[in-house]
Amino acid sequence: MKSTTFRLQNGSDRLRHYFQLTKPRVVSLIVFCAVIGMFLAVPGMVPWRILLAGTAGIALVAGAAAAANCLIEQKIDALMARTRGRPLPQGEVNSLETLLFSGLIGGTGLFLLYAWVNPFTMWLTFATFVGYAVIYTIFLKPNTSQNIVIGGASGAMPPVLGWAAVTGDAPGEAWLLFLIIFVWTPPHFWSLALYRTKEYAAAGLPMLPVTHGAEYTRRHVFLYTVGLTLITLVPYAIGMTGWFYLTSAVLLDTIFLGYAWLIWKDYSDAVARITFRWSILYLALLFAALLVDHYLPAW
Repeated sequence: MKSTTFRLQNGSDRLRHYFQLTKPRVVSLIVFCAVIGMFLAVPGMVPWRILLAGTAGIALVAGAAAAANCLIEQKIDALMARTRGRPLPQGEVNSLETLLFSGLIGGTGLFLLYAWVNPFTMWLTFATFVGYAVIYTIFLKPNTSQNIVIGGASGAMPPVLGWAAVTGDAPGEAWLLFLIIFVWTPPHFWSLALYRTKEYAAAGLPMLPVTHGAEYTRRHVFLYTVGLTLITLVPYAIGMTGWFYLTSAVLLDTIFLGYAWLIWKDYSDAVARITFRWSILYLALLFAALLVDHYLPAW
C-alpha cells in the first residue's frame, strides 16, 4: 500500500514538474489574448471546434516554447533567484526529458491547428515558436540589450494567431492588437529587470539596466508607456471599438502612466515590483475591455 502511494505521489510530482516547464502563468495570458483575438474576428460566436482546437493548439505550442526556453537557459536559470527553483536547475527533470516533452506537446499542438483549424494558423504559430525559442532565446537575449524589444514580436503574436484561427487571415485590426502587446512588452519587462539588475549582470545577460544603466532604463519605461497609451487609443479612433473600450483604456493607461512616472522620477524597487505586477493585470483588463466592448450594443 505504501509502495503504491509512493508511486502515485512520485507520478504526481513528475506531472507537476512537466507542467511547470510550460510556464503556466505566462501561457495563460498568451492564451487569453489569443482567445480575445478569436472573438474580435467575428461579430457573433466563434465556432466551437475552432475555439477548442485553436485554444488547445496555441496553448500547447506556447507551452512547448516555454519548455524549450527552460532547456536552453537552464544554466542561467540556476544563477538567478527568480528562476533557480524551476525543474531543470533543481534536477527534477533532465534535458532529454524536457526536449522530448517540448517536442511532444509542440507537435500535438501544431497537428491540432493544422487538422482542426487551418494551415495558416499552424504556420504562424510555428513561426512564433521559432521566434521565441530560437531567435530570442539563443541569439537575442544573450547578445543585445534590445533583446526584449525585438524578441517581443513573438510574445505579441497571440491575438493574430487567434484572429487567423477563425478567419484564416490576419488583417490590420489583428496587427493593431499585436502592436499593443509589442509596445507593452518593454515597460513590462524592464520594470522587472530594474529590480533584478544584479542577477542579470551576474548571469551575463545584457539587459538594458545592465548595459545602459538604471536612469536610462527608467526613462525608457516611461517613454514606452506614453507610446503604449497612444497606441491603445487607435482602436477607438479607427472605429474598431466604442466608448466602453475607450473609457477603460484611458483609465488603465492613466494608472500605468502614473507608475511609469514614479519609476522615472521617484524610483524604488518596491515601485518597480508593483509596476511589473500591474502591467500584467493591465494587459488582461485591456483585452477584457476589448471583448466586452465588442459585444456591447453601439453607444
